[in-house]
Amino acid sequence: MSFENDFLESVILRFESYKALGDKTLIQLHEDECFARSSESLNSIAMIINHMNGNMLSRWTNFLTEDGEKPWRKRDAEFEDFKCDKEELLKLWEDGWDCMLNTLRGLKAEDLEKTIYIRREPLKAYDAIIRQLMHLSYHVGQIILYAKILKGEDWHALSIPKNKSKEFNAGMGMGI
Repeated sequence: MSFENDFLESVILRFESYKALGDKTLIQLHEDECFARSSESLNSIAMIINHMNGNMLSRWTNFLTEDGEKPWRKRDAEFEDFKCDKEELLKLWEDGWDCMLNTLRGLKAEDLEKTIYIRREPLKAYDAIIRQLMHLSYHVGQIILYAKILKGEDWHALSIPKNKSKEFNAGMGMGI
């Protein structure tokens, strides 16, 4: 396998792992918690999801042939309060990820060196992919942190629970 194919396989796995962390977080939240804001200056989890959806649809629709900032995108509106039910919110979450992951799965090794544009800025496709990985991991981290704050003691750890590393490592046969 070529480096380019390894790269595509690796970034798809990384994106899928961040999506899975978000999925495990969203399962823990009640609908009202998705829309909670501790202050006017902070975004709710729903706003972050709405922004991620707009970003992914804009960036990954016709990724190789159109500027990644589509004229139909209303970025500022992504950060306004809105109401929907949790099912509709999860659809926004899924639609954005599906658009991006399906596009990534359709790329060929030679596509990585192509020049694409985001707000008329030229980027190699591989650089735009790395940029998106950074952007989405940032927002998934925001969602997780805010969910942990909202859930408090009811939060269920997404990885090794606090003070459980020794047990986890023993279960992995590490004996540390």
